[in-house]
Amino acid sequence: MRLTLSEPKYLKESIAIISELVNEAKLRISRDGIELVAMDPANVAMVIFKLLPTAFTEYDIEKPVDIAINLNNLRQILRRANPSDMLSLELDNNKLKIQLRSASTRTFSLPLIDTEDKEQKVPDLSFPVSVEADATIFNEAIIDAEIVSESVSLIAEPGKLTLQAEGDLNSAAIEIKESESAKIIAREKVKAKYSIEYLKKMVEGGKLSDKVVIQFNKDYPLRLTYSTVDKVMMAFILAPRVDTD
Repeated sequence: MRLTLSEPKYLKESIAIISELVNEAKLRISRDGIELVAMDPANVAMVIFKLLPTAFTEYDIEKPVDIAINLNNLRQILRRANPSDMLSLELDNNKLKIQLRSASTRTFSLPLIDTEDKEQKVPDLSFPVSVEADATIFNEAIIDAEIVSESVSLIAEPGKLTLQAEGDLNSAAIEIKESESAKIIAREKVKAKYSIEYLKKMVEGGKLSDKVVIQFNKDYPLRLTYSTVDKVMMAFILAPRVDTD
């Protein structure tokens, strides 16, 4: 196999984001692209990633292959990729060979690892609420909410999405109204609460796409999806925080 990217950021940023949630993972490389589905160690969050063949300038693969790698180690190598580099991936004697080519040619080898992880299935979820918004707006809202609490409530109603955070003394409310930069599908009021610690890692997906699709239901998992046409798709599923009192 030999894969070449002229825009390294799609792999570089993706691995940087995923490695904040998952230490080791299995990448499936096939004619459909590079795919990853993994759970974080606490089984609270899932990440779904696909880098499409159309993102590559060279995509030569004879048969599908699964490779397990340490994502932190891969992240360290990809951090060395400059925007002007051509990034190539090859398999060589049970190692992943990563080459960065511009004025110089830099070659790194990363050992493949054995992982006992069973194959993860993406859950079949149904959402009555779907919001497509500017990724930056949602990112800023999560940072605002973090000032006062460790969790945030998402409240959807026709024409409006509100993020609400409450601490011991302080509170914050961020309203996103239907507009050119926010399309909101919600027939009735729906509320659910989620961890800001996880959301802060997930909203980094805004580095891959200008838009985010936010889907949730009452006391139900949240799904965030970031995608760039013909390039990359990254989605996250996050378990809700359910109040027991």
